[in-house]
Amino acid sequence: MNKVRITAVRQTIYEDLMAKYENPIEHTCDVKIGQEWISIDGQRPEGMCPSAWSSMREFVEALARGEGNFFDGWMQNPMSAMISCNDGFRPVSFYLEAIKQTA
Repeated sequence: MNKVRITAVRQTIYEDLMAKYENPIEHTCDVKIGQEWISIDGQRPEGMCPSAWSSMREFVEALARGEGNFFDGWMQNPMSAMISCNDGFRPVSFYLEAIKQTA
């Protein structure tokens, strides 16, 4: 199986939606832009947000199995995907890419 690198590349914050719909909370997302994790055998890396993982798990597992080319040519690198977490107020976009194993 391939290892898969997961990189946080962008976070968008929708303050208008937060003001209108979200209850005030003290602790939100801990992900930092540029932060990386390595998934081994399609497993959730230690320290990866469980909610973010639920959004990307199927793509990571497929890349780990050597599958790719999602949605018939969606990504320039066919062994990658761009996935956002499911936080509707402050979603983080993650770049997933298979790391080829050397023999």
